[in-house]
Formats: sequence, structure tokens, C-alpha cells
Amino acid sequence: MGSVASLRSFFVTGEPVVSVLLTRVRGSSPREAGTEMFVTADALFGTIGGGQLEHRAIDVARALLANGDLACEMDVPLGPEIGQCCGGRVEVSLTRMSDGDRELAIARAEAEEGLLPHVYILGAGHVGRALADQFQHMPVSCVLVDQRAEELDQSQADVETRQSAIPEFDIMTAPPGSAFIVLTHDHGLDFLLTSAALARRDAAYVGLIGSATKRVKFRKWTEKHCEELSSIAALNCPIGAGGSRDKRPAVIAALVVAEVITALTSETAATAPSGAAEPPLAAQ
Repeated sequence: MGSVASLRSFFVTGEPVVSVLLTRVRGSSPREAGTEMFVTADALFGTIGGGQLEHRAIDVARALLANGDLACEMDVPLGPEIGQCCGGRVEVSLTRMSDGDRELAIARAEAEEGLLPHVYILGAGHVGRALADQFQHMPVSCVLVDQRAEELDQSQADVETRQSAIPEFDIMTAPPGSAFIVLTHDHGLDFLLTSAALARRDAAYVGLIGSATKRVKFRKWTEKHCEELSSIAALNCPIGAGGSRDKRPAVIAALVVAEVITALTSETAATAPSGAAEPPLAAQ
């Protein structure tokens, strides 16, 4: 279930809800100003960073509900006195929500969801499905693409699944700053899709499953077939090269998800020059 659908389900019970909003942050804090969570007498949605700050805010929110109050403020130093050592200071606004407030919260969530970066998993085999399983929990809009309906049908992840006869078109029409992970059942198709993703020159991440040897083969292939690609320096291949030798799909997926999320949340995502020289590779 997507975050907006989950929020609707949280509100639909009709239980009184308090909005807990970080209105000002000075110094170090677990979350930034504007972060919001929602509290009822026996349930929570979202987080303002956990720890003692969140624990205290929940207690205050539930006291507000129990007392019938409408709003209150907190000013909390994040120091040893509360058992939290961030060193900053936060101001928190707690407000009992009206029906209109709930609709506004859903509208904000829908707007935020529309701005999520897109991750395209091109190939719905074992690793592709494992990636979808993990990306469904990330703040991204994930699309699992394959030509084979039977492979897509095996995915249980809460992501978009797209049977596509021409996955190059899905790459061409993706939003700027998207991430592309290529791991199809065919090396020739892998090369076509990877070259299409690199040719965009605005991707936050392009990854191709395989070894260093496959990277060498891909570079030679592009030299022969892709004059528009002067370099493949932006390519991540092997993907998830975090030092683990474990080849289980879930482990590979965990390493790749970390790699992609790092790229998507980097301040330099999608801004690095695309014409850098390809570093030399050792002979394979």
C-alpha cells in the first residue's frame, strides 16, 4: 500500500488525530523542519526522528487528546537531559486535526508522492523482483518493467508493474533524474537498454548487472554501435559492488538499493558531467 493510501486508511477510522509538526530546527536534529507525524490514542503514522524527542511528543499529543485541548507547543533541547545527544534544539507544534486538516494532509502527501524520484527496474527475474520487494519501502516511485507477463506476475511488491514490448520507450519517457537498473534475461537487450539510459545524460543512476568482464564487453560494444556515447564512466557495473561475495538475490538487492538511494539523495545527483573519461580497467 502506497504512503498516500496508508494515510487515508489511518484517517478513515475517524479517531481524533493530533498533527505533530517540527516547526523550527536549530543545530543537529534527527529530522528537518516541516517533518510531520500523526498520533491517535493508540496508533501512529510517520516519524519525527524517533528517540526521546518523539517519545515525549507522543506523550504530549495523547495528553492533548485526553484533555480535550486543541493545540500546544514544545521547545525541546536535544541534549543529555532528555537522553538524546544530537546537540540541537527543536520547536514542535501539536494540533488536533479537523476534517479539513486531514484532507490538506492527504493533498500534501499526494503532492510529495508526485515528486518522488523514479526507479526503473528493467527485468523482473529473481534479482529484479528482490529489488522491487525492497524499493517498495523506499521514498521512490518504483516501476518494474519486463516483456514477460509471467515474470511480472510473480512479483508481490507494492510497485507499478509494466509489461513493455519496447522497454527502450520506457527509458526514453522517464522523468529527468530517474534511476535505471538493467538486469534482463538477455545480454543483448541489457546492452541496448543500458546504452539508452546512458544516452539520456540526465539519469541519477544507471546500473547494469554483471561482472567487470561484462563492463569491458559493454564498453567495446558501445565503441562499435553507439557513437553518441563518448564514455561509459557514469555506468555502475558491477552493481552493488559493496564487497560482499553473496550472490543471493535479496543480498544483491540490498546492496543495490543502498547504492541507488545514495545516488538519488546526493546533492550532486543528476548534475555530474556525463562526458568524463572512462577509467582504465584491468585486463580480464
